[in-house]
Amino acid sequence: MLHFAPEPGLVRRFAQMPHLRYVTADLFNPSVIMRFDITTIPFDDHAFDLILCSHVLEHIPNDRQAMRELYRVLKPGGIALILVPIKGERTFEDATITDPLLRERYFGQFDHVRMYGTDITQRLQQAGFYVQEIGVRDIITTQDEIERMGLPVNETIFVCRKEEREVRLAS
Repeated sequence: MLHFAPEPGLVRRFAQMPHLRYVTADLFNPSVIMRFDITTIPFDDHAFDLILCSHVLEHIPNDRQAMRELYRVLKPGGIALILVPIKGERTFEDATITDPLLRERYFGQFDHVRMYGTDITQRLQQAGFYVQEIGVRDIITTQDEIERMGLPVNETIFVCRKEEREVRLAS
């Protein structure tokens, strides 16, 4: 499993699983196992069965390259769980907006470079993924669980699969 910008609570849980080969990654966080840029992942093709990338892509200037890299290192039959903040239907990005206050105003946070719309599904599909959208309310039913896990009620989890048959066809 490859986990980007790992949340401490999840790290503790995953690290306790002896059967799991678990790699944490981030560009800046010194407490991760590996520090690297998500647009140039230093692993071979088809290296991971599972990738968790929660609230990372909105920080990445070249998000489409990052999505292609996630697809590349995912094994055939593997799953990448991707979460991003979403507002509206169309993604809004403007590379000329560099002022932290303007980024907060337009993108929701000073270090975000875009605000995704529901069209992120198409971006993920263009990277090669088969995408299924699952709402937090679809899998977590009580408000207590949602609050304990710190998930926004309207959060969408993008379950991105790399189909085995596509890899065979490309070979």
